[in-house]
Amino acid sequence: MNETAAAHAAEPDPLAKHVADTRPAPAPGPVRKAFSNPVASVIVVVVTVLWTIPTLGLLVTSLRPKQDVAETGWWTVFTHPDVGLSNYHTVLFEGGFGVSGGLLPYLVNSLAISIPATVFSLVLAAMAAYALSWVRFRGSDVIFFVIFALQVVPLQMALIPLLQLFSGGAHLGTVTIIPAFNLSGTYAPVWLAHTMFAMPLAIFLLHNFISQLPRDLMEAAIVDGASHFKIFRSIVLPLCTPALASFAIFEFLWVWNDLLVALTFAGGTPEVAPMTVRLAQLSGSFGGRWELLTAGAFLSIIIPLIVFFSLQRYFVRGLLAGSVKG
Repeated sequence: MNETAAAHAAEPDPLAKHVADTRPAPAPGPVRKAFSNPVASVIVVVVTVLWTIPTLGLLVTSLRPKQDVAETGWWTVFTHPDVGLSNYHTVLFEGGFGVSGGLLPYLVNSLAISIPATVFSLVLAAMAAYALSWVRFRGSDVIFFVIFALQVVPLQMALIPLLQLFSGGAHLGTVTIIPAFNLSGTYAPVWLAHTMFAMPLAIFLLHNFISQLPRDLMEAAIVDGASHFKIFRSIVLPLCTPALASFAIFEFLWVWNDLLVALTFAGGTPEVAPMTVRLAQLSGSFGGRWELLTAGAFLSIIIPLIVFFSLQRYFVRGLLAGSVKG
């Protein structure tokens, strides 16, 4: 009798199970509800279309002949299609009005500047962020706050001192503290400038991500005898890949679209000048030859688009990362 009663007691109550299954799910919050209704979806679609129209117009204009661009709007291509790649051939290999030489060498220069500058920034910032997060030493908090405070220094204030440092070194009276680097005519000054300007923000963002990694995971690795370099390479880097990819996108776009730093440290010489310098020359004094300008402008956005869509999944994960999964 007791065994039968115990068996019945162990069985789940069908009524209780039915009530639990039919219990309504928690109601979504007001913010989630506002962004998930059909009206919000329609607004997002409309904004996306409006945001894409200028890019579509840029592409269509870059494919149209000079006379059509001067006389009619780009939307007339749907009724009178007359497109081709002659503008791109002219921009890449021949140059433009008042400018000799094509855009292709400058496109290569932009890649040679943007990729190393992004990699240098990520590597140095990730190592510094790990050291400031998990390698405790006297003054680590002060160093972090000083680096964070450097974000308020305007970039323009550092251009001339850095240029003088690279070209002539640093001197105290007749004593040479830092010798001249003699880096003119190379990519090195542009790499160094972009890397230094990116450090404060990169270290701050990566520090906030790396410092949230589970302490138990780090302590277990230390107990197993792993060095800091081993922990950084085998644990930290794989876990903070979304954060690295997110910052890589921003840094690559910033370096790729930069003109001021390139003009200051590359000097506008064809050997090291990026594409933004040649596009500024291509526009001329009066901004003529729109068909060539639009072709060059569309070429300048293709590679950033490729980078963004290639790293999009990491970018979204980096923005939404609020916890670490073991």
